[in-house]
Amino acid sequence: MHNEINVFSEIAPLKTVLLHRPGKELLNLTPDTLQQLLFDDIPFLKVAAAEHDVFAQILKDNGTEVLYLEDLMKDVLEDEKVRKQFIRQFIEEGCADRRYHEALFSYLDSLDSMELVLTSMEGIKYRQIDAGVKESLSDLAGDNNNMLMAPMPNLYFTRDPFAVVGNGVSLNRMYFETRRRETIYGEYIFRYHPRFNKTKLYYDRYAPYHIEGGDILNLNEETIAIGISQRTEANAIEFLAKHIFRDRESPLKKILAFSIPKDRSFMHLDTVFTQIDYDKFTIHPLINDHLKVFSLQRRDDDSFNIARMDESLDKILAREMKLDRCELIRCGGDDHIASQREQWNDGSNTLCIAPGKILVYERNEITNRLLESYGVQVLTMPSSELSRGRGGPRCMSMPLVRI
Repeated sequence: MHNEINVFSEIAPLKTVLLHRPGKELLNLTPDTLQQLLFDDIPFLKVAAAEHDVFAQILKDNGTEVLYLEDLMKDVLEDEKVRKQFIRQFIEEGCADRRYHEALFSYLDSLDSMELVLTSMEGIKYRQIDAGVKESLSDLAGDNNNMLMAPMPNLYFTRDPFAVVGNGVSLNRMYFETRRRETIYGEYIFRYHPRFNKTKLYYDRYAPYHIEGGDILNLNEETIAIGISQRTEANAIEFLAKHIFRDRESPLKKILAFSIPKDRSFMHLDTVFTQIDYDKFTIHPLINDHLKVFSLQRRDDDSFNIARMDESLDKILAREMKLDRCELIRCGGDDHIASQREQWNDGSNTLCIAPGKILVYERNEITNRLLESYGVQVLTMPSSELSRGRGGPRCMSMPLVRI
């Protein structure tokens, strides 16, 4: 049903959103795995979860239905056949040592549906499966406290594994290997959940090119923007364009490809650029000297033309949004140091919940005051621990319906 997936805007009132409450996967982060698991520090789970609860409550208080990834997966795994299929696939993708596969299956299959979901997210230690099989595997395991299957601590950034585009979904192939298993949940939800199993898939997690949801912005019914970034390839944008433009029911006619610096400090397009009102956008000033914009324009035969756009960004946006002009509000204003600090803490990563009404991290005080001076209603949330994962309110949310 189209009304279960409907996002043609970054600013239309947010009706339904997907979140993941940070769980014990954060407890399995260690100093020697931080780089591999894409964290700069170890969040304090108790506080991170409490901050996330505030985030969810603000959304609910403003009329948004909040769905949780773990709850949707629990629903899917109530089907015994699907459950066993998921366990087998999860083990194949997450454990290279086949000596443990049967022991892992026995252990995971002994859990109830919610325990299975949460355990798959948290990671699995050798000692957990020793207790689930008759024959001890400790002779193979070495230190039983070591991880047999790695945790997925980035899951609370639900923006990235898949992205809603109009009435369809891009189920993404993530750039870093450590994040690729996250998309298995989207695969099962869009294949088997009764609420979402008729959703169109415009991209597949098995596709050859990397793309992530933080790079995809819905500008209006006819236009989307996608970043060419550290984590999204130009080839992936062309691959996605082919599938969207072949859908005769889709009104999308154009993709704007934004080439930004391929650097961790920028990461995704939405860390440097987000829409907050009909005619207002946040922007990190350091991308201005590097930004290149290309247009992928749909033809009548559903193929597309590619052209470089040489106008300034504000003029490009105004034309595409059918406006007289657009305001680009600089993260940190004209303060160079504040701009760098607040962009690092996701000052540009805003979640718009209605036109001119945004949810942001409270720590970015200079940017937040500046946004208020432009007449934007700014709702703030705590972020001392959530921000350690390098993502803001937009990163932590996947809108499913905006109307």
